[in-house]
Amino acid sequence: MQEELLRVKKWIQDNQGKGTRFLQKLVQEGSTRGKESGAQAIVIEKCRELGLDVDIWEIGEDALLNHDSYCSDRKDYTGNPNLVAVLPGKGGGKSLILNGHIDVVPEGNVDDWEHDPFSGIVKDGKLFGRGSTDMKGGSVALLLAMEAIISSGISLKGDVIFQSVIEEESGGSGTLASVLRGYKADGAIIPEPTNLKVFPKQQGSMWFRITVKGRSAHGGTRYEGVNAIEKGMAVIKSLQELEKVRNLSINDPLYEKIPIPIPINIGKIQSGQWPSSVPDLCVIEGRIGVAPSESLREAEIQLEKCLEKLTESDPWFQHHPLEIEWFGGRWLPGNLDVDHPLMQTLAESFVSVKGEPPVIEASPWGTDGGILSKIGNTPVVVFGPGTTAVAHDVNEYIVLEDVFISAEIIAGVILKWCEIEK
Repeated sequence: MQEELLRVKKWIQDNQGKGTRFLQKLVQEGSTRGKESGAQAIVIEKCRELGLDVDIWEIGEDALLNHDSYCSDRKDYTGNPNLVAVLPGKGGGKSLILNGHIDVVPEGNVDDWEHDPFSGIVKDGKLFGRGSTDMKGGSVALLLAMEAIISSGISLKGDVIFQSVIEEESGGSGTLASVLRGYKADGAIIPEPTNLKVFPKQQGSMWFRITVKGRSAHGGTRYEGVNAIEKGMAVIKSLQELEKVRNLSINDPLYEKIPIPIPINIGKIQSGQWPSSVPDLCVIEGRIGVAPSESLREAEIQLEKCLEKLTESDPWFQHHPLEIEWFGGRWLPGNLDVDHPLMQTLAESFVSVKGEPPVIEASPWGTDGGILSKIGNTPVVVFGPGTTAVAHDVNEYIVLEDVFISAEIIAGVILKWCEIEK
């Protein structure tokens, strides 16, 4: 196997320019929600060039839309397909899913960017543009690993199942559709931007909406009304206290360096229509993190009980109950044992490339890994190039060297996990 590893490593090193140009082309084809087709076409062309067995379909089937874990508000996916491309094995080896998402978040205020958000410009060893780190750089690392193996004339025993899915940023509909289509495996790698750390555990999350009622009045006699914003502040304070309690229960060493393992974030507040009026309604929207070891429903119950406790202590809420709605994105948590064989295989490949053991932590955000593991019964490790800090920010970039290092490490995992056919 050592000879094959050296051939693959040399191919990746010799083709860094080719990999950079491919990533650049992919970033330049912006693929925000509903506009994934152009970038997906580039990936499809590459998969056909590699001779993979390509499966392209538009998701939206009844089995997906009616599934308990389907959470997207999008019903029409016409023109924006999912892609699964398989490198068939000769038989006898373990199978491996390589899962990346093609969709990217919106670019935000274009004026805040140093260059065009979809420029793909290369500067000081970094490639800039929306989606470069989240997560087109990771997807390119997957394809480079596969191309290196194919170009080196190496045959495998187990199947390698490459996936380029849509809708990850909105709750994972693309990966869910792939699972329901029958794509499962003995293991999976998702190259989200971990900064080359290894995440066997992923936080889940859910969106919530809390409606707080008040009583309107003139601002000059505000004491005759009940300010819904002020009542909303009491709700937020209770949520902050709940966050502290929930995080005190986390004693997993993989979360040691993460200040708040499962945050409760207030992301949006709407209230009031006139500065001189007491608002009678306040709507609070946010996100609650879900621990790898708990279910979504367990987290829901804790938040709902928190609101019930607030109601018991405030007579206003007893007569004007708080309304809680679970809506929008729902990311299932993932929880893989650190001693799982896939973890060991990845760690060994990491050491062979980097010369040191990897940093193993828990993911501070959700991924499609929960869908693959919980619904697809596929063990998942999250590992890839790029850093979360720049993922959704302006001037997003990825360090190109990390893309190629990731490709080498992932190629090593493929060779050992799927096994070489002599």
